[in-house]
Amino acid sequence: MSCEDLVCAGCAHPVAEGRCPMCRANRERMHQNGLGGMTPALVSLALIALFFLTLALRHLTGT
Repeated sequence: MSCEDLVCAGCAHPVAEGRCPMCRANRERMHQNGLGGMTPALVSLALIALFFLTLALRHLTGT
């Protein structure tokens, strides 16, 4: 979800426009990236790579 899809309850305008202090605060909060700046797609890719690495190690060790 992005701030372009949200409508502010205070001013009834899109949050992306930032017309009121509540809009601006929520827009800023939504644009901050969590997990050290990693996007959700990058986190998913890292988890998938970790999964396949674990499978490869299990296959090589014979367990």
